[in-house]
Amino acid sequence: MAIHPTTGVAPPPAPHSVKEGAFQSFMNLIQACAYNLPHEFFQHARGIDFTAASTESDMVHFPSPLREQETMLAIKALEACAAAAIADLRCGVDPQGEYVRRISIDVDKTSCFLMSAYLTTIDGMGKQDPGVRAKIPDTDLHQAQSILYRRLSANLYETKNPGEYYHIHGSLEATKTLQMIGLPSHNPAMTDYRTCINTIENAVKKFTSQELDIMNVMHGQAGIPALTWDEFGRSSHGKVLKDMAPLSVGQLDNGTRKSQFKPFENSAEPQHALLGIKVVELCRVIAGPTIGRSLAAHGADVMKITSSDLPDVPFFQVDVNTGKHTISLNLRDESNRTTFERLIEDADVIIDGYRPGALARLGIDEAFLIKMAEKRGFGFVYVAEDCFGGTIGTGTTSMPGAEWAFRPGWQQIADCVTGVAWAQGQFMGVKAPVVPPFPMSDYGTGALGCVAAMAGLYRRATEGGSWICRTSLCQYDVFLMKQGLLPEMEQRRLRKVHDDAFFKLRHHDSVDEVGRRALASLRRVVPHLFEGALMQKASSAGFGGTVAWPKEAVKVEGLRVGHLRATRPNGYDEASWADWEVDAGLEKASQAQP
Repeated sequence: MAIHPTTGVAPPPAPHSVKEGAFQSFMNLIQACAYNLPHEFFQHARGIDFTAASTESDMVHFPSPLREQETMLAIKALEACAAAAIADLRCGVDPQGEYVRRISIDVDKTSCFLMSAYLTTIDGMGKQDPGVRAKIPDTDLHQAQSILYRRLSANLYETKNPGEYYHIHGSLEATKTLQMIGLPSHNPAMTDYRTCINTIENAVKKFTSQELDIMNVMHGQAGIPALTWDEFGRSSHGKVLKDMAPLSVGQLDNGTRKSQFKPFENSAEPQHALLGIKVVELCRVIAGPTIGRSLAAHGADVMKITSSDLPDVPFFQVDVNTGKHTISLNLRDESNRTTFERLIEDADVIIDGYRPGALARLGIDEAFLIKMAEKRGFGFVYVAEDCFGGTIGTGTTSMPGAEWAFRPGWQQIADCVTGVAWAQGQFMGVKAPVVPPFPMSDYGTGALGCVAAMAGLYRRATEGGSWICRTSLCQYDVFLMKQGLLPEMEQRRLRKVHDDAFFKLRHHDSVDEVGRRALASLRRVVPHLFEGALMQKASSAGFGGTVAWPKEAVKVEGLRVGHLRATRPNGYDEASWADWEVDAGLEKASQAQP
């Protein structure tokens, strides 16, 4: 450190800059994905600018040691580069030329994206407002969310061995997990938060982590030991994932012609990069639907398909259904299956958010897609998102290449197994893992899936054939951890400025409680993130009110970025690609950088 020549005192160290960290993460991301993405994507990297409205905007916002903002800014920058490269194709720009579009990624809007589920509202009511339930159809079919006791079956607990932790996860049906550890599926008398936690943790403590893992596999449940980053690296699964890119793009077959993008009708006016692209989304909860939500922000027509007999988290639909049409089909029903295949005939992208092999059991596999592509004469882009990653091969029916590849899982599972939760706990001064605030890994994985889908579309247009793209929650977490933790000085600052109540959280506190306390602290520490200027508003007929959600963080020269229609509940629309509405206010608001 330099010493001042007059005073003999060293100047204070420069404050940590999120923008500078984002540039480094972006370079790391390019290097990690270089062999999976078209080289034309990287041409526009020279035009990237990470923007912050103030000094406060360029600071780390979240009470966490992880470089979440920097990592997400990097992924959003790559997403913008992909949109720019696709726009060049549609405008007839020579991909070998020197033209570079200006790109800006807003730091504050990226932070809002990372906690979008906690900022999105209906008539001013958010996720934690009891009154919002009246606005949302109840898709919590098994009361795994609405009953506190059952909800806490998806939580992190200490095991029989002191200092050893295991995250059980009742998923969207808590009965199997609760009964597996010797508890009743329902306990109407148990409504107190701490009593529920103590009861379930006492049951978990009857088993070792190894015993719990065996039971989880036997019962087909999600669950995983909480490992440190080093322990994960020594596991057979970790050894595979640490050598993998955050996403992969490979050719599924090469038997169909190039499917080129239609030229923009008026290249003088800004357009959405993916205007006219049709996407079928087979996903629930957050990560998979975020892929579709992100593609919709670039103008794609995204049709989310769920079934009325499949549970989903009710409030998350308000966020992740933004920009889409939603329909309900039971793919085991012959008539519904016929409707599905009719929709698939015109689709460009299929998003699969289920564990590997789940859709193949319904006949939606490699052979089905290749046959459909041959019939219509052009290929598909198949995007597979799951928890653990590690699936090898290019087909939809590929075999697991890593130990846990075919296991079920969710964000908390990925955060616990990769060492993310242990890093969070140690930052908080707790000698135990703690799940980080907000579903940030979900959103990061969704953003990676968006980039992969755009790469597949680019390859299909320039090389032909069908393409398979993969990413996972664990792959995102591995890339995040590879960025290293924030400098210790910055961690000390975050511990000093954020609420004491947040640092009193312990391993068994629920994701809802972690999110609630983090949100309260953020409202005090960085109030500008909650200003209306960072939010987009529209009227939602489906939810019967005014919805607000974070604005898109990306701007690309000559392009529009922003959703064209408001959110709606699952199963709201007709099963048709014809006559999709466009919200005039949202179309006008979609961000175009001159």
